[in-house]
Amino acid sequence: MSTKAYYKHDEIGAGKPGFSRTRSIIEAAFYGNNVVRVNTLKEAYELAKNSPGTIVTDMPVYKGEEFGLEPDAKILLFNDGSVTGRCAAARRIAGEPGIDCADLDKKVMDAIYDTRYSTLYHAETYIGLDPEFMVKAHLLIPEGEENILYNWMLNFQYMSDSYVKMYKESRPIGNEPDIYIFSSPQWKHPDHPLGLTYFNTPENCAALLGMRYFGEHKKGTLTISWAIANRNGYASCHGGQKRYNLGGGKSYVASVFGLSGSGKSTITHAKHGGKFDVTVLHDDAFIINTETGSSIALEPTYFDKTQDYPTFCSDNKYLITVQNCSATLDENGKVVIVTEDIRNGNGRAIKSKLWSPNRVDRITEPVNAIFWIMKDPTLPPVVKLKGASLASVMGATLATKRTTAERLAPGVDPNALVVEPYANPFRTYPLAHDYEKFKKLVAERHVDCYIINTGDFMGKKVQPKDTLGIIEAIVEGKAQFKPWGPFSDIDIFEWEGFIPDLNNKEYKAQLLARMYDRIKFVESREEAKGGFDKLPEDALEALKKVVAELEKF
Repeated sequence: MSTKAYYKHDEIGAGKPGFSRTRSIIEAAFYGNNVVRVNTLKEAYELAKNSPGTIVTDMPVYKGEEFGLEPDAKILLFNDGSVTGRCAAARRIAGEPGIDCADLDKKVMDAIYDTRYSTLYHAETYIGLDPEFMVKAHLLIPEGEENILYNWMLNFQYMSDSYVKMYKESRPIGNEPDIYIFSSPQWKHPDHPLGLTYFNTPENCAALLGMRYFGEHKKGTLTISWAIANRNGYASCHGGQKRYNLGGGKSYVASVFGLSGSGKSTITHAKHGGKFDVTVLHDDAFIINTETGSSIALEPTYFDKTQDYPTFCSDNKYLITVQNCSATLDENGKVVIVTEDIRNGNGRAIKSKLWSPNRVDRITEPVNAIFWIMKDPTLPPVVKLKGASLASVMGATLATKRTTAERLAPGVDPNALVVEPYANPFRTYPLAHDYEKFKKLVAERHVDCYIINTGDFMGKKVQPKDTLGIIEAIVEGKAQFKPWGPFSDIDIFEWEGFIPDLNNKEYKAQLLARMYDRIKFVESREEAKGGFDKLPEDALEALKKVVAELEKF
């Protein structure tokens, strides 16, 4: 799959694909006489290295020449002031009820006009790493923001000779135009004190205004890419996928879905003490073909937390850039990074593809299992969902806790449990699309579906060793699931130390309350945003069936 960059004269005009108002405002800026093309990672590195405020460490980029850098490239550190996370409150999605596109379009017009005396950098990358799905993305960003530019080119696939050739050989699909993103991180407006991220995903464009944090650019680009995938028959996945190579031609492909801090990266990259030969697709962004069950990674590198990686941890060998961490001098007088979230929460780094020695861009074998990662204290460490509707609606009501990766609006309780459908806060299309795609995977492709709780169970913390032990037992076929209490569509694999007691009235009441919370969430979608995210009736029926069975027990 490839997107459309060039148009015949009779393809240009009002009402034709690629020519909406918002897109016309954004795309025109890319052709200004103040725009400088940045064509290679080497150019982007030099710009970022010399950008005011960049800390050029004495830590080398490991084998940087293998992915487009000079052999002597160093890890670059840049800090974004007090802004160290994404801001959901700043997102505006064209097409959703209550969104005044006319007002937002004018603000984008003025934001672009205000950059006319600035040099702007234009970079291009590919999102999707297989000829079946590759889309071209363009970023335009002012001088002074070179670290964002460099990180963006690293996070996605820069235009190396091999990928340019692959893209040329990929199949154009539909009328999908290239992605165009305009960014002005220093933008300010009294109507948008937290900034503005404005998306018109049907026309594959966005404006990121007042956003200094690189994560906004990463997820903003993925927001549009996932929307393209959704329109073209794929399940868009904010999660990780790995293949367990079991020998004898057998394999087990597991997909894990969870928000930042849920453990999805830990699970995806776990080596299981050498117990398995593991192949990694990605730990954050991929898509599943709902017809074939095969999967494609959208990014080559990893945008990972640095909290759990001390300065001289062996994993840091694979760092390319670091954001929102400190620096110091080691015993040899060399500048090194200081991690472990000492400076602030949510310190981040881009790690190279080399971090996963068995990394692939595509897993052709059909996915075998979906794991919804939740932090719901009423759920045991693992349950299996047997009905397709229940399996999908539990993903649609995925419950978790907020993390330091999110920048919250004033008054929002950071400790409250929240529901984030399919662990993907970056969806811009109706929720029913995801519901039907995951339901199809379970119903038609017979994908197994599990919930794993990586938080605490009734006050007792579920440790990584518990979670990984459970997954290993499932992969090896040793996990003995049995019906859980009165539930006809939920089985349980009893894990020592975390066995629920449905005869305990307090526990039963809390479990019931959490299931009612899910029902309330689904019911609330019928009117929220004008019913934009309303789910089919069978979704609510599946949850009500679980509640009815529990109440009768």
